[in-house]
Amino acid sequence: MEDVKGKVYLIGAGPGDEELITLKAIKALKKCDVVLYDRLVGGNILKYLNESCAIYYCGKEPGCHYKTQDEINDMLVKLAKEGNVVGRVKGGDPYVFGRGGEEALRLREEGIQFITIPGITSPISVLNYAGIPITQRGIAQSFHIYTGMSAQKLNINWESAVNCNGTLVFLMGLDSLEEIANKLMENGLNVNTPAAVIMRGTTSKQNNVIGEIENIVKKVKTAGLKSPCIIAFGEVISLSDKLNWNENMPLFGMNVCVTRSKEQAKEICNCLLDLGAQVTEINSIVIKENFTEIDKYKEKLGQYDYIVLTSVNAVNIFFNYLKRERIDVRVLKAKFAVIGKATQEALEEKGVYSEIKGDQILSSDLAEKLIQIVKAKDRVFIPTSKLSKNTVFSALTNKGIEVDQVAIYEPRIGQIKSHVAFEDVDVVIYTSPSIVRNTISMVGLDKIMKKKSLAIGEVTAKELIKYGINPIVCDEQSNEGIISKLLEIRNDKSI
Repeated sequence: MEDVKGKVYLIGAGPGDEELITLKAIKALKKCDVVLYDRLVGGNILKYLNESCAIYYCGKEPGCHYKTQDEINDMLVKLAKEGNVVGRVKGGDPYVFGRGGEEALRLREEGIQFITIPGITSPISVLNYAGIPITQRGIAQSFHIYTGMSAQKLNINWESAVNCNGTLVFLMGLDSLEEIANKLMENGLNVNTPAAVIMRGTTSKQNNVIGEIENIVKKVKTAGLKSPCIIAFGEVISLSDKLNWNENMPLFGMNVCVTRSKEQAKEICNCLLDLGAQVTEINSIVIKENFTEIDKYKEKLGQYDYIVLTSVNAVNIFFNYLKRERIDVRVLKAKFAVIGKATQEALEEKGVYSEIKGDQILSSDLAEKLIQIVKAKDRVFIPTSKLSKNTVFSALTNKGIEVDQVAIYEPRIGQIKSHVAFEDVDVVIYTSPSIVRNTISMVGLDKIMKKKSLAIGEVTAKELIKYGINPIVCDEQSNEGIISKLLEIRNDKSI
C-alpha cells in the first residue's frame, strides 16, 4: 500500500550511534521523497533512503545556522504541499528540546498530515554509554532534564533543582557550564557532588570528563571539550568507573570508513559495529544489473559443467536473474567455483555450495585451481562485472577450454548522501583499485590524505601509492584480515 502523499514524518534518529535508530524510523525513511536532517544526525542514517530521495542539510551550530527555524518550517510546508512524503530527521527525540513541537504546530495550522516518531533521547543514552545509569535504586529515584543554553536567562528554580535529590541533566549547555555549576552551588548543592560532561556521546568521538561540581569547569577546559555535550550532576556518576562498558570495546574511539557497495559492505560493517567502532559508510560503487546479455545464454544454462562466481555481486545478481526468469536451480548441472570466503558465504545463503574456492580474493588464485581441475571438454560459464579483468577467462581459454563470459552487472561511481559524513573518519578501507579511484573522486584527495588508509592487498595498495597515499596493508586479504589490522592500528597509535 502506497503512502499518502503530502505528509511529514518528524523522526527522532537517536543520539548518534546508528544502531540506536528505531525500526519505525527506518520504515518511514524508506518512504520519503524528501528529507531534511540536522547536524547531530549520523550520516549512516541516510543509507535507508531510496536512491531518488532529495536531501537537504539543515544543520544548526552555535553561531552558524544554515537555516533558521522559520525557514525550516516554511520548507516543510512547501515540500508537503507539493505532494511529497517529507522526512524531518532530528538527533535524539523530536520533542526533547528539538523544536519538533513548533514544526508540528505549523503543519497543523497548514492542514498538513504529520506523524511523530520518537527517538532514543540523549540524556539517557549518552549517560548510559559513559557508564552512568540515570537512576539507581538507593542513589537516585528521579532525573530532571533542562536546556543549558543561555543558562543565566533560564527560568529555572535552582533551589528546587538542588533539593530534588535526583540526577540533574543539562543539554546544549557547554558554554554555560560555569554559570550552571555556580547557580547550583549557590543554592546549596554540595561542592563534592559528582559531575560529568560527555562530549558527542555514543559516537567514536565520545570523551568523558568526570569530576566534582567545584572542579568540573577546570577539568573540561583542560580536556578541550567542544559542543555538543551532555552535563550531569548527581551521585549516580560515581558508578561510571564500574559501568563504563562502551570504552572497553575493542575498537572504541575509531571511526572506520567502509567504501564498498551497499551489498558488499553489510558483513564488514556489522563486524565493526559489534567491536565498538563507528562506521561511516560511503558506497563508492553502486551496482547496475544488466540482464540483456545473459538472456542470450538462457537456454544454455543447464549445459555448463562449471559456473564461476568472482564476487558477492555476481552471486546475488545471477540468482536474481534465475528468480526473475523462474529458472529452477535444479536445472543447473554445473559445479560452482568462487573467489574468497565472502563469495562462498553469499552462495551458501542461496542453498548452493561451491566445489572449488580460491582462498585469496585474487582471480589468479582461482584460475590456477580451475586449470588443474577443469577438463578440455568441459564448458564454463562466468557471469561477472563489465569491468572484469578476464583473468580466469584468459587462463581457461588459453588451455583450449570453452568459456562463455557475460557481463551481468556494471559498477558505477556512487554518491555521498551526507556532506559531513567523512569529517570524523579515522581510517578508510579500500578493497580494490576502482574503489580507490571512485572514493578519491567522491571525497577529494586532500581530505583522504588526512586519514589513515587501509588496503586489503598489494594491488590496491599500489593504486593508493600512485596518488601519493602511503597505505597500511592487510596481512590477510579478507574481512578477518581487515579486522585484525584495525585492532593493531587501534592499539598502536604509532601506526
